[in-house]
Amino acid sequence: MNPDNFETIHIDTDLLILGGGMAACGAAFEAAYWAKKNNLKVTLVDKAAMERSGAVAMGLSAINMYLGLKDGKNSVEDYVNYVKTDLMGIARDDLVANIARHVDSSVHLFEKWGLPIWKDDEGNYVNEGRWQVMIHGESYKSIVSEAAKNALRDMGEKGEYFERIFITEPIMEGNRCVGAAGFSVRENKFYIFKAKAVLDTMGGAVHVFRPRSVGEGLGRSWYPPFNSGASAYFTLKAGAEMTCQEVRFVPVRFKDSYGPVGAWFLLFKAKATNAKGEDYMVTRASELEKWAPYGTAKPTPANLRNYLMLLELEEGNGPIYMQTGEAIKEMVANIPDEKEAKRKLKMLESEAWEDFLDMTISQALNWAAHNIMPEKQPSEISACEPYFISSHSGASGAWISGPEDLAPSNHFWGYDNMTTIRGLFAAGDASGASSHKFSSGSFTEGRIAAKAALAFCVDNPETASIDEAKVQEIKEKILQPLATFEEHKDYANDEDVNPNYIKPRMFMFRLQKIMDEYAGGASVGFKTSKALLDKGLEFLQYMKEDAEKLAASDLNELMRCWENIHRMWQAESHLRTILFREETRWPGYYFRTDFPEMKEDWKCFANCKWDPGTGEWEMVRREVMEESKK
Repeated sequence: MNPDNFETIHIDTDLLILGGGMAACGAAFEAAYWAKKNNLKVTLVDKAAMERSGAVAMGLSAINMYLGLKDGKNSVEDYVNYVKTDLMGIARDDLVANIARHVDSSVHLFEKWGLPIWKDDEGNYVNEGRWQVMIHGESYKSIVSEAAKNALRDMGEKGEYFERIFITEPIMEGNRCVGAAGFSVRENKFYIFKAKAVLDTMGGAVHVFRPRSVGEGLGRSWYPPFNSGASAYFTLKAGAEMTCQEVRFVPVRFKDSYGPVGAWFLLFKAKATNAKGEDYMVTRASELEKWAPYGTAKPTPANLRNYLMLLELEEGNGPIYMQTGEAIKEMVANIPDEKEAKRKLKMLESEAWEDFLDMTISQALNWAAHNIMPEKQPSEISACEPYFISSHSGASGAWISGPEDLAPSNHFWGYDNMTTIRGLFAAGDASGASSHKFSSGSFTEGRIAAKAALAFCVDNPETASIDEAKVQEIKEKILQPLATFEEHKDYANDEDVNPNYIKPRMFMFRLQKIMDEYAGGASVGFKTSKALLDKGLEFLQYMKEDAEKLAASDLNELMRCWENIHRMWQAESHLRTILFREETRWPGYYFRTDFPEMKEDWKCFANCKWDPGTGEWEMVRREVMEESKK
């Protein structure tokens, strides 16, 4: 495929939304309203198709962030405290509170658009846990994306969206982001998008670490395999300050199929035990006291629940089981009427299967393939490989401005959710230090960021002029893997084995091996140290050199090349930040064997920044504010 045959297409807009997941949909929906009021244009660009794009692509069985503020049972402060405790004290109160105070209205919109939410006999939402409501969510993303697309269509010529375009590079004018460059994954077209403001909502990263699923299971993961660190790469390359890059998320899920455990723990009240049938959350309760005040809080932080499970495995007490059968039996044990008990049992069995048919069909297939009846016998659970996802129980992302009415003065610099780069905004998995926003919170944060970004457009109406020579330089850089392949493809009789280049698949395997073995992956029990991290950084430098020789035979491989470059940048920011933080604050996510304890003087944000001018990295501490401004 000759890169000279690519057409260059220029698109001018006011607000450019990058991504197609829940945050992007929220941004498009909100932006359409405010843009029409100010005669501004909104353009959304998605790597995939919005109906099944992002972390909600397969569906969900619950909305995990709903406060129910009108009922008076919860408060914004309650949610902030919950999030901060679960992240071992490291969270931005102002960002979490800003999402929490608005999220309920988003959930009500979803229901208005047709999302079926479980109701009890009185018409109230059925809670899975304190903050979660159950849904029939196989088509959750399709419903929300339809509303986003309709909002853009209603804008006429001022609203547009592009699908199947992979964004790779930010376009800068000094310290201001003025657009983005990318290419179609279906046609020989190269795109330059020019904008007054850019909103990054391109998701987190998976397959940075070697996955548990290898061989015939390669590509299987809990988080979507097509999320490859584009958000972090974009903000890093723009020169934005990043936060919490050390806080990866290691979810515990049903083994091999990555089926979620939330409904079993929260709705069915199931227990996890070792192979002896012991509830390790009880037998190892004293271990939690070492991590006070967070370890002794209720609920126990997710990473500490992981940690106790890992201790069991280290002592040879595996496999670890979710006692699904016992949980269902206990839920009907106290029903005196036999007929009613059977009816309830049947309903619970149905709900157990629907939990996965709504969101992880492979888990239901796995049960069937292994003759497992979850209502009668337990199933294995396991810690997955690490992921970078700030919308769940991780926190990695860009350091952004909080809202003026909540943020301390040093956490506010003009516009909600703007990064430290002018005109560049972030939401969803692209923004850091505001964990536990999940699908509804990400949608809500997209709305917040889009409104602020349009205010920036109004205040900064000047447009940038992008030099054609610069456009050509970016184009050549992005399409270089195609040129490399064309030049050297005839050297060997196997196009995948060539001394003149490296294919993206092999590049990914090498990155995953480095991260797994040196940065505390699953194969080493999530343990690392300064010596290992230093060695990992050394190997990453070799990878950065070899990235210049990546080769692609077609558009799909070109996308894979850039996905892995994005992963590599996410990996480096992680290695540098985990090395910078000389303590262990999140055992169960990672463990520093050379600094095995949590330290009070490290109760801070560990931030990093890459300088586009010098190519140097800067590491800095930022204070954790104990509460947002009232």
